Amino acid sequence: MTDSADPRCSWCLGSELYKHYHDTEWGRPCHDSVRLFEMINLEGAQAGLSWITILNKREGYRKLFNHFDPEKIARYTDAKLLKIAGNPAIVRHKQKVTAVRSNARAWLALRDSGQEFSDYVWRYVDHKTIDNACKSMADVPGSTPVSTQMSKDLKKLGFSFVGATTCYAFMQAAGLVNDHMVSCPAYAGCKA
Repeated sequence: MTDSADPRCSWCLGSELYKHYHDTEWGRPCHDSVRLFEMINLEGAQAGLSWITILNKREGYRKLFNHFDPEKIARYTDAKLLKIAGNPAIVRHKQKVTAVRSNARAWLALRDSGQEFSDYVWRYVDHKTIDNACKSMADVPGSTPVSTQMSKDLKKLGFSFVGATTCYAFMQAAGLVNDHMVSCPAYAGCKA
């Protein structure tokens, strides 16, 4: 049951884990390339599922994917990926698991070309959080032209499970956009 008097964004009121994530991580600008790599992969894992499912399994993902170290993941064998895909500590979806290796290789190729992943994704918002000043959940888009372009560009680089909606969720989580409700206590801390 949720507390209607709680001023937080309504989507997080279902559990203490959700509230903690909302209060301490979601929407906070992140400029760490490895952390952003984790975020884009977890958002991809979430496709078609609820975020709480992934949040509940996040530690399993971190353990199985070497804390999202792209260097290590890029060297995973097909056999290792198959073993990971069968582990109940994560969502058992072979294509999503395999995508993490593809994404690691694309992340490394980007870095090897002289671009940090952080700089690459933040350029979509001119390196400044977009403040959407949302007053209700109806104000929050599922995707935007910017997330659609990010999706197309990431796919060209070799990333997988990075559709426009996934990219927008990533932008929200990583603080590229501030979609906290203006009435939410976290809004001011994430405001551009």
